[in-house]
Amino acid sequence: MMQRILKSLGIAAIALAIAVPALAHHGWRWTTGENIELTGVILEARLGNPHGTLTVDAGAETWTVEVGQPWRNERAGLTDANLAPGVEATFIGEPAADLSDRIMKAERIRIGDRMYELYPDRD
Repeated sequence: MMQRILKSLGIAAIALAIAVPALAHHGWRWTTGENIELTGVILEARLGNPHGTLTVDAGAETWTVEVGQPWRNERAGLTDANLAPGVEATFIGEPAADLSDRIMKAERIRIGDRMYELYPDRD
């Protein structure tokens, strides 16, 4: 009986250890709550669910930029070609609370003269 309880507790602990990092990253809780502007050239794009990520060369630093889910990018007018390697863009959004992580969640993306609003209700 005790072995069964310990086994169940072990399984629960492993499940919790896997789930907590995913929950911590979900939504906006992991960001600073303040916007920054980051301009750079897209080096790599991984688009799809649950959201796309871009690796961006921003001069002396390389950043990871989260973009929207495929439906959100499409609603904003973005195509996969807009987010392809080699494209220069300016990302406006919230960085991770620890700026040394160099991760941000984009609210808006400016490519050329066009602004794409991923989250039009956010400032």
